[in-house]
Amino acid sequence: MALRGGRRWAVLASVLRGGAAPVRGGSSGQWDGGRLGDTPQHRDLRAALRKIIDKEINPFVDKWEEEGQFPAHKVFKILGQAGFLGVDKPTEYGGMGLDFSYNVAVAEELGNIHCGGIPMAIGVQAGMATPALTRFGSDELKKEFLVPTIAGDFVACLGISEAGAGSDVANIKTKAVRKGDEYVINGGKMWTTSGCQADWMCLLANTSEGPPHRNKSLICLPMNLPGIHIAKKIDKLGMRSSDTAQIFFEDVRVPTKNLIGEEGNGFTYQMLQFQEERLWAVATAVTPLDTIIRETIDYTRQRKVFDQPILHNQAVHFRLAELATEVELLRALLYRTVALYVEGNDVTKLASMAKLKAGRLAREVSDTCLQFWGGMGFTSEVLVSRFYRDMRLLSIGGGTDETMLSIICKYMGTLPSK
Repeated sequence: MALRGGRRWAVLASVLRGGAAPVRGGSSGQWDGGRLGDTPQHRDLRAALRKIIDKEINPFVDKWEEEGQFPAHKVFKILGQAGFLGVDKPTEYGGMGLDFSYNVAVAEELGNIHCGGIPMAIGVQAGMATPALTRFGSDELKKEFLVPTIAGDFVACLGISEAGAGSDVANIKTKAVRKGDEYVINGGKMWTTSGCQADWMCLLANTSEGPPHRNKSLICLPMNLPGIHIAKKIDKLGMRSSDTAQIFFEDVRVPTKNLIGEEGNGFTYQMLQFQEERLWAVATAVTPLDTIIRETIDYTRQRKVFDQPILHNQAVHFRLAELATEVELLRALLYRTVALYVEGNDVTKLASMAKLKAGRLAREVSDTCLQFWGGMGFTSEVLVSRFYRDMRLLSIGGGTDETMLSIICKYMGTLPSK
């Protein structure tokens, strides 16, 4: 399997029908601090991805939503061939070697998909299950799991949450006990995105009896091993095209060489992964929020009540102006946070603020706009109702609003000590 990422630029260039291909790495591949996505490289990346979305994804979203699952292997292979699953990953493992701002540009463009479930699953593949492996995994481990994940040959999932431990990551109970040159894993994971289709899991498990923040490790777990049981595909309110699994482990044996980094550092690695996950979640939200507002403007302009367009009511057009302003402020916070992150700064506080604001604003925008659609908003025939369901997860998944507030308070020095 080729480890070079250069051919992906050729694919992008061909998709763009001869347009200038983005450069790979180096100073010319860095974000210069301007509006994210305004460099020619970012624009080329977005344009190539938009073509794939319009041709390979959006025409089938309604069907996949009804079926409760999209074909992850097929979609990821298309994205992988074009390089979109490894934008910020090293070229020696098939990535493009660009900085994180390009990942965020991709996430924003994925917001043009007509549902929330597929961008979320792509996010798990490209930016949630793989950052720790990329940073801390051995070369052998990266060749075995990272390379095929970037190529779209493997579907990845992330095993963190459990039935009794969601945002409280330190409280997980799954154990991986070392026996010789193997770990024996027992326990279970909940809310596992792509869990029904995944080829491997980035698993967080307790590998010792020590303090909860220093007894956990991340392990690359092939999903075809004996003892792995997919208990059920969870029936969700939204994100319906993305399969979500409950999974149990019964005496699952995996080689100790599948350990990512050092034993006992898994909690720290996962906290680092969370920052990219949260920024990805915010980036995938801003485009649908723009879309909801724009479509609501179009609908209320042509829909008349009492012989005048709904949009002509001051309460309506003023409210839409307020919401559009809030979305722009969220985008500005996202870009500032990404700029600092690319420079190597700790952005935990700002990322938590952005995630908190995105979740709350998603609820506000979708609820307000649905109200302006009236009865049509209560049907499954319009996009606003789908995003009303899908975007509700933003205040829950990847750390609840309350967890974000606790993190912000900790950085502000206002969180009471235990």
